[in-house]
Amino acid sequence: MAVAIRLSRGGAKKRPYYRIVVADSRSARDGKYLEQIGTYNPMLAKDSGERVKLNEDRARHWLSVGAKPSDRVHRFLDAAGILERAPRNNPKKGEPGEAAKERAEEKAAKIAEAEEAAKAAEEEAQAETEAPAEEAAAAEEAPAEETPAEEAPAEEAAEEKAE
Repeated sequence: MAVAIRLSRGGAKKRPYYRIVVADSRSARDGKYLEQIGTYNPMLAKDSGERVKLNEDRARHWLSVGAKPSDRVHRFLDAAGILERAPRNNPKKGEPGEAAKERAEEKAAKIAEAEEAAKAAEEEAQAETEAPAEEAAAAEEAPAEETPAEEAPAEEAAEEKAE
């Protein structure tokens, strides 16, 4: 008979409470079990001592007999120092899907376009402020030119009177 150390669910809807049980691996999750060796209340804070209660002596006994713990129970046993759990590595777990990658690329392209437009606007504003300053500097450097007096109309008026 294959024996497993696993969780058996109890509690109300949306208020889970689990028993850590030793059961035949073929029996139902909440079905008949051989022995209850602890409890797990996920509603409590992670640092609470009441979150996981485990009878270590019975857990060691069942492991020595050949019981296989489920992944969650294996974590509890590792935290209690009963059974060493090798760390797992899934590098693709945090990787976004194809649609999310496409959205990120589109967002990056929009941001790049906005930055380029802002740079161009800034350069244009800078060029506009520099152009009048350059003209003023050029006007200061050049000698002042005298404007020619408008004598022609006066001469024409004098000629008309003479006639």
